[in-house]
Amino acid sequence: MKAICCREWGAPDVLRLEDVESPSFKPHQVRIRVHAAGVNFADSLMVGGTYQVKPPFPFTPGLEAAGEIIEAGSAVDGLRAGQRVLAVLRNGGGYAEEIALDAATVVPIPDRMDFVTAAAFPVTYGTSHFALTHRGQLKSGETVLVLGAAGGVGLTAVEIGKAMGARVIAAASTAEKLAVARERGADDLVNYSTEKLTERVMALTDGKGADVCFDPIGGDLFDAALSALGWGGRILLVGFVGGVQQIPANRLLVKHRAALGSSLRYFRFHAPDKLRHSVEELVRWYGEGKLRPLVSHRLPLARTVEAIRLLTDRKAHGKVVVVPEVR
Repeated sequence: MKAICCREWGAPDVLRLEDVESPSFKPHQVRIRVHAAGVNFADSLMVGGTYQVKPPFPFTPGLEAAGEIIEAGSAVDGLRAGQRVLAVLRNGGGYAEEIALDAATVVPIPDRMDFVTAAAFPVTYGTSHFALTHRGQLKSGETVLVLGAAGGVGLTAVEIGKAMGARVIAAASTAEKLAVARERGADDLVNYSTEKLTERVMALTDGKGADVCFDPIGGDLFDAALSALGWGGRILLVGFVGGVQQIPANRLLVKHRAALGSSLRYFRFHAPDKLRHSVEELVRWYGEGKLRPLVSHRLPLARTVEAIRLLTDRKAHGKVVVVPEVR
């Protein structure tokens, strides 16, 4: 079968499409023919050797995939050959024509959800869902500020915030990106390239500030976002595409604020049942029309390097998906 292989740390350009052996599988696993695989910023970190997970060489990146079960192990219940599913891969492997993984990380998808949509679903929506529910404790009626609101993970936070009954302030760097966030339900918009983030949020909230900030950007925006929080506000650290920030502890103390790290990796490794339940709830919300995944680019497996570059160069709105040739 064909798979994208990494044989050395580096930029995405080190990746190559190769012929490899089809994966074997164990009694508690299923083998899936991949129809689509989602692209995430973490893939570039894994290839660069800076991600928390460092698989031995050679390895195949790709943290989410969707496809059809080819066969299920003897110890697997509730899943069968021919079933349409999505999957979260703990250690990568999604950029391939076939994958084998634990049945506990596999969720059936509804008939109306196509494979490309399903592949764009679990990591970004799961990241936002866990951050806003488990870590941020966002409540209906509260205000959530979402940075990078048109990006793959930011756009899902906009949708999930609305699904939870919150007021959503979407912040992004261009009018085009803000239009995407508005179309997905954002109540208010902030262009942080032309407006001062803190002042604009305070004006929108009558000086109260946001209750929660969802921050997948970090860097220079973090300081302004922290100042945009009200008393008891919670800022969720989801990513650092703009750089790793320093957190001033005194500013957390004086307004009873909290800075909370939130990583889907924790749930993949330490609470897989919670991850599965989260994805099941998100799939249900999709069926109810509350979530509408946006896939801005769909590329063949052979162009995976280009697909990852679209994210690292911040040229994509929503998700990027790669599609193997299904045999």
